[in-house]
Amino acid sequence: MRRRLLAVLTALIGTAVLLLALPLADSYARGRTEHLLLQRRADAVRFADLANRIRTEADRHELTAELTRYAELYGAAVTVVDTSGGVLGRAGATPAGATAEEARSRALTGRSTEALPTILPWGPDTVVLAEPVGQDERVNGAVLLTVPTAAARHDVLVRWALVAAGAVTAFVAAALVAAGLARWLLRPVGELDRAVAGLADGRLEARAVSDGGPPELRRLRRHFNGMAQAVADALRRQRDFVADASHQLRNPLATLVLQLENAEPHVPPGPGLAAHALALDEADRLAELLDGLLALARMESASEPLAEHDVSAAVTDRVAAWAPVFRAGGQELTADVTPGLRALTLPDAAGRVLDALLDNAGKFVPGGERIHVVAEAAPDGDGTVVVRVSDTGPGVAADQLPLLLRRFSRAPEHQNVPGTGLGLAIADELARACGGTLSVAAASPHGLSVVFRLPGA
Repeated sequence: MRRRLLAVLTALIGTAVLLLALPLADSYARGRTEHLLLQRRADAVRFADLANRIRTEADRHELTAELTRYAELYGAAVTVVDTSGGVLGRAGATPAGATAEEARSRALTGRSTEALPTILPWGPDTVVLAEPVGQDERVNGAVLLTVPTAAARHDVLVRWALVAAGAVTAFVAAALVAAGLARWLLRPVGELDRAVAGLADGRLEARAVSDGGPPELRRLRRHFNGMAQAVADALRRQRDFVADASHQLRNPLATLVLQLENAEPHVPPGPGLAAHALALDEADRLAELLDGLLALARMESASEPLAEHDVSAAVTDRVAAWAPVFRAGGQELTADVTPGLRALTLPDAAGRVLDALLDNAGKFVPGGERIHVVAEAAPDGDGTVVVRVSDTGPGVAADQLPLLLRRFSRAPEHQNVPGTGLGLAIADELARACGGTLSVAAASPHGLSVVFRLPGA
């Protein structure tokens, strides 16, 4: 946004400088041309007066001498002609061309040259002007001056260089002011953007700290910080409530389980004993559910910094720990771990997520099937570390895949499998807390594939 604003401001400044500099340069060029015309017209009038007084051969020689001295002094060519085109006096070459012919024709009709081509640094090299010879309405001839423009072109070039230097200086100064203005305007916007991104990433302490910028943006910053604080307080109270409720319910639940166990010897055999066993199972399931809620609340409120950890070692260690469990269940657990994988994670995050994934696989994959763990660098080379757990079990219906990461979500065919439906939700929350992702997809030809991605170190 800052670049776009600077581009717009720079374009406007450049346009304004050009609109000021170009007319100024053109005005000076026209003024210098007019000055040259006035100077040389005065000389032409003088020569016309001398030519009009020619009566004898001596007068003609005097005129020729004046023209010669003038040509030597100014480098100009001067020609005096009569009405029939005869040369009365000349110094330098007689001008030729359509422009000279037009100027002579005007002078022979009693009209002086009123305008010259505008003198520019690149031309013209010479200009021609004419002045009629005679008095009142009587025209006896014409004076033609071929004037070099080197001095005038040099003056125009110098003045244009000064105008260009002034324009560049003004442009640079205005651009620096525009850059400072853009920085002043957009610094609070950048702070707000970073604060919003922090809140979106789950960092509830993120705030916009810049106190600069216009009053409207300063008010927006204060309102945003107040809103962020209110949201953080509401989420914190919600998480504290879940954690406190889960923790407080464990004590009466433990007492209830103890009383049920103590009452078991006093329950006679029959339907009552079966109901008693079912009550104990439900109490255990409730205890497991409370543990999951407490773990999830602690996960959401965790604020530990990310650090570099060895993912390869964590995956190898957890696979070795779970291998006996799968062997006891009749399942095959294999692993393919690339050594030296490191990622920025929370402490033991890779191991905890892998525990949740393997626990989930152990519950839903029947005996005789295979669970395969892969830890590798991302194929696209972006530095991401990928941990994939895939199995050859029955898998999950396609319409149920998006629901697996939701809390308390369980497929209809797995309602009787022990569990709370929080395992994958906790793993997903932990993955996002590490700046990674957790995704679920169907494996080929059948089964489930869960991919855990972590930002590489």
